[in-house]
Amino acid sequence: MDKFDIEHLGAVRNALSGRVKRTPVLALNGSKIAPLIPQNTEIFMKLELFQHTGSFKARGALLGVDWLTPTEREKGIATFSGGNHALAVTWASYQCGVSAKVIMPKFADPMRIEGCREMGAEVILTDDIAAAVTLLKEISETENRKILHPFNDLNMAFGAAACGAEFIEDLPELDIVILPVGGGGLIAGMAAAFKYYYPKTKIIGVEPKGANSLNRSFLSGKPEALAKVETIADSLGAPSALAASFELARANVDEIIEIEDRIMAEMMLEMRDRLNLFAEPACAASLGAALGPLHAEISGKKIGVLACGSNISANRFAEITKDL
Repeated sequence: MDKFDIEHLGAVRNALSGRVKRTPVLALNGSKIAPLIPQNTEIFMKLELFQHTGSFKARGALLGVDWLTPTEREKGIATFSGGNHALAVTWASYQCGVSAKVIMPKFADPMRIEGCREMGAEVILTDDIAAAVTLLKEISETENRKILHPFNDLNMAFGAAACGAEFIEDLPELDIVILPVGGGGLIAGMAAAFKYYYPKTKIIGVEPKGANSLNRSFLSGKPEALAKVETIADSLGAPSALAASFELARANVDEIIEIEDRIMAEMMLEMRDRLNLFAEPACAASLGAALGPLHAEISGKKIGVLACGSNISANRFAEITKDL
């Protein structure tokens, strides 16, 4: 396949069956969370933080390794990531007996770095994501390793679409689905699945103000790059939007909003105290937006949100929330 075709989703899901978790959906109607939810509103959260390696990335990473040619398997793969994609690619490579080299920024959570090393990946640390991207190209060229991109590859779009299809089967006919946005791979794939089965479902993306490449791209009509990324949500800190994921997202996403880091940090505490979930900032973005700037819009509707993953150490969690 050289482009995304939703008609292939059934075959993709069959290939993933029994190899990834079918993550549960939680109705947010417990007594502790209920006071935050508008009256006559139903909110359902798909818990991808319970997926292999702790994030939605596992599906797309496994597909990426599955689709390697024999020569590519022999040479191995390479990627760059703030952590969740690196963990997922490392896990998928380990499952399939393929060598993995991952490039991560020095400021990545130490738990994520060690997690990759424990599963056998060679980890290289750089000053920032931009340096990681440059080094990735060099490694790919000199070692002939296949690059598994965090968000701009077909495997990631199909992995996200498979996640969306699960959500749809468990909860058909949602009025609004609110999804976090990093590079755009997650929302592009999930939105494509929702619009295919339920075109009337509104898809809203949530992007940090300090890492708003996809929203800028929607406004300009072409993929945009950022001069600087500033957000606590390292999993949503893509330095640029790229053509394939941008076009798929633009075709299926209704709206993107930007939120302050504080909304995510506050929701991390709410999810811990009211839902007993230990969330990283990206994981708190959907619900934070729903119960914050989108509070009035969701009132009286049936809403889907995504807990996209949670790979965060206790120290990093405390550091992010210490001033709240």
